[in-house]
Amino acid sequence: MKSQFSPSWISSIQKRKQRKFRYAAPLHVKHKFLSAHLPKDLRAKYGKRSLPLRVGDEVLVMRGSFKKKRAKITSVNLKKGTVFLEGIQRSKRDGSKVSIPFNPRALLIQSLHQDDKERLAALQRTAPAKKISSPKQKS
Repeated sequence: MKSQFSPSWISSIQKRKQRKFRYAAPLHVKHKFLSAHLPKDLRAKYGKRSLPLRVGDEVLVMRGSFKKKRAKITSVNLKKGTVFLEGIQRSKRDGSKVSIPFNPRALLIQSLHQDDKERLAALQRTAPAKKISSPKQKS
């Protein structure tokens, strides 16, 4: 029997309820768990510290044996909370290649995929307004 989801579990400090929150969350909530940090220039541009990952975003691997590799996202697995990157594979004993799942907290977004109009519209809504500094007039 699948447990019912309650958003009130997020405010609990009990580890079992935190695990239950993450496991039983619907996919639109799990998508937010797949957020990665933005570098300082994109932070200033969009006024956000992190954004959910999407297919086509270019990321930099920050941890693990593939550290400092830059690649595009090929697929996102919401149920497992993992991301697969283009060209980063490991060979199995039989010689076949398999893609490696990455946790989003080990990635840094380098550039955003620009084809999603809804995502860009949401970023424009929340982007900070450009402050125009006018010279102070002394009387």
